[in-house]
Amino acid sequence: MSQTAKVQAKATRAGKTSSSLYIIGLALVAVYLFWGGTYLGMKVAIESMPPFLMAGARFFSAGLVLYIISRLTGARRPGFLEWRSAVIVGALLLLGGNGMVAWAEQRVSSSVASLIIAAVPVWMMLLGWSGKNGKRPGTGVITGIVLGFLGIAVLVLQPGQGSAGDKGFDVIGITALLAASISWAAGSIYSRSAKLPGSPLMSTAAQMLTGGVLLIIFSYFTGDWGELEVAGITARSYLAFGYLVLFGSIVAYTAYIWLLKNAEPSLVSTYAFVNPVVAVLLGWLLAGEQLTAGTWAAAVIIIAAVAIVTVFRSRVPGGKRKDPSNT
Repeated sequence: MSQTAKVQAKATRAGKTSSSLYIIGLALVAVYLFWGGTYLGMKVAIESMPPFLMAGARFFSAGLVLYIISRLTGARRPGFLEWRSAVIVGALLLLGGNGMVAWAEQRVSSSVASLIIAAVPVWMMLLGWSGKNGKRPGTGVITGIVLGFLGIAVLVLQPGQGSAGDKGFDVIGITALLAASISWAAGSIYSRSAKLPGSPLMSTAAQMLTGGVLLIIFSYFTGDWGELEVAGITARSYLAFGYLVLFGSIVAYTAYIWLLKNAEPSLVSTYAFVNPVVAVLLGWLLAGEQLTAGTWAAAVIIIAAVAIVTVFRSRVPGGKRKDPSNT
């Protein structure tokens, strides 16, 4: 090979690397911003939409789109056992997790909701440790778990944690968020060993479809259908709903799946502690949510805890397995 050909080949490789880094950067920004914005999106959507019904329609719509895309790209239809597993995962992640977050945001700010849900990796480690075949985590992970609970305590044991403009601590809203985070953690752990479709997009589509149906059914028993007034749904809520379906559930998750295959796991996992920062800032800038000194302190502690757990978890066997949870 001539010197000129070598130079050209090197330039081509450099160009491909630069292009790949550019795409990875765009995908990360999509996951950071769009998933971080889902908390405010839910807050705005439920201003004139019943929470469980809104969440059900969101995930069913997104799941249907992803299902069609998956089939068009060659993914096979899920079998009975795969649908059964998808129902369980959808119930834990979307009904018990995301649906409860949407309901709780009627009572607490999106900033507080994002910070409590940010502690999901902490709950995952604790549940995994206490499980049948659980192994004692290392010192670093234990430090992260302790910090996580400290951050939650700082966040919830202070006044002024209701919705924007409210006064006082909303016990019901905070309790619902804690239950949602535990449900989300349990669903994430179960999904690791569950028999789900081999295609990541088809697996997500099945979970969203079944979770969406469960949310819609559950919304009937919570009275959401009786509270639904189509004529009263505002343009703000429609736009927020569209954002949740398109950017929160389709674009961001597709970017996340692509990153899992094309970027370092340690880099991809940074979404776990970047999303709450984005959510807190958006709630403050766009929704006028009050951020007290206690909230800022809790944010720093919780995000540090998640970062510690994420970093040290990747150093143990199985630590690089993907976390299927998403908002």
